[in-house]
Amino acid sequence: MRNHSVWILSLSLFLLWGCAGGQPEREEQAERGHDDGATVHRRFDDAEVWAGRFEDPGRDAWQRPQRVLELLRLKPDARVADVGAATGYFPVRFAAAVPRGVVYGVDVEPTLVNYLSLRAHREGLSNLIALVCQPDDPCLPEPVDLVFVCDTYHHIGARVDYFTRLKQSLRPGGRLAIVDFRPGDFPVGPKDPHKLPAEAVIAELAKAGYALTLRNDELPYQYVLVFAPR
Repeated sequence: MRNHSVWILSLSLFLLWGCAGGQPEREEQAERGHDDGATVHRRFDDAEVWAGRFEDPGRDAWQRPQRVLELLRLKPDARVADVGAATGYFPVRFAAAVPRGVVYGVDVEPTLVNYLSLRAHREGLSNLIALVCQPDDPCLPEPVDLVFVCDTYHHIGARVDYFTRLKQSLRPGGRLAIVDFRPGDFPVGPKDPHKLPAEAVIAELAKAGYALTLRNDELPYQYVLVFAPR
């Protein structure tokens, strides 16, 4: 398997992605120019603290990562980009699932990207590359077979424009997967004002030129949506 070095591209950024469970103390409504009130800002200054939240073993019970992987049906040589990768909850699992492929763990927060870089090195995941991106561009170095967005969709501003451009980052036959929280009073996840129902996501991505190919509602609090460019 081809070895990949871990890349860290330093940028000065303000929109912060990647909440995995619970609600941080500081959360602000969207600034001017974002799509709606669901879009939020967060700070992730202490990666170790956030890793404790994102990687909490109790998350497995409701996130059901193995079931998500089964639904995605990744080939061993697939190229995957996790946008909003945070400390690597899904990227490390993707890296194990695609031993002959490559996984790009993408986040706008350099502190989290640095954490993921060190984690990939520590766990011997040479096919996991951590990348700092821009709020309006995942900065992928090559097209991928799957772009995966978990608990992050509602953080992205100007989503129709963003995902329209993102189609250029998909290989032929490539897919986009969205996992996010359904509205409801749940013990994890953001508050309802920051959630988008699946129907809203489907409608936005239709405007961006995507067709829904799979919807799964097995997860306790979330939907899994898979799209293909039209």
